[in-house]
Amino acid sequence: MSVILITGASSGIGYQTAQDLARQGHTVYGAARRVDKITPLAKDGVKPLPLDVTSDASLQAAVTTLIANEGRIDVLINNAGYGSYGAVEDVTIAEAKKQFDVNLFGMARLTQLVLPYMRQQHSGRIINTSSMGGRLVSYMGAWYHATKYAVEAFSDALRMETKAFGIQVSLIEPGGIKTNWGFIAADHLVASAQGGAYEQQATKAATGMRRQYASKLLSQPAVISKAIAKAVNQRHPRPRYLVGFGAKPLVFAKAILPTRLFDFIMMHAS
Repeated sequence: MSVILITGASSGIGYQTAQDLARQGHTVYGAARRVDKITPLAKDGVKPLPLDVTSDASLQAAVTTLIANEGRIDVLINNAGYGSYGAVEDVTIAEAKKQFDVNLFGMARLTQLVLPYMRQQHSGRIINTSSMGGRLVSYMGAWYHATKYAVEAFSDALRMETKAFGIQVSLIEPGGIKTNWGFIAADHLVASAQGGAYEQQATKAATGMRRQYASKLLSQPAVISKAIAKAVNQRHPRPRYLVGFGAKPLVFAKAILPTRLFDFIMMHAS
């Protein structure tokens, strides 16, 4: 069994994954800013760990605590993230930087902190939660998708760099998953466009996003937690796990359709 650290464990995919892996017998540290939301998982054996991925001190403290308790770390699951939607003209650069701090740089810094231990062990797995949105772009999601495209590139480079040290890197690329993510992204979209040139388009897009995330079409978080469990447990994990509602057909469509046609589909998807 493995010692696992998973970020963003207070809700959605992270919560489900922490629970599933602990029930499988792994030693799981569930990390999040709101550890009170993780405490119900204590009955399954999940160990709550306070963590703010935008704080270097918090990241260092979390890794120090885990190593002091367990003496090793076998798996890092970088799952923390959020979606900030809005037209490029409307979203402040401060908000864009925050999106990168949470979705990319926090993940990168935590990865840097665990790598020395994994190299010393000559074993380890780093599993990064990306998105089908790291391979295609939806309407008014410029900054969110920019972070996920960056996660894809970062992970591809990391996989090559760490191979010689026995460290394996996998990307999880969820499609539409039934969590609060879509509602939060829709709220960001409406707030960013208020009173501006894109307000009408943003309001329509946000309404469609909320309708989609309230529907029964989307996959449950368990679909993604099963994919993450495969990346944890398989002897030879895949570099990519593209799973969940719409993921494979949309990525395929992006690859074969003319760019302007795919743009049209994404602009009118809501």
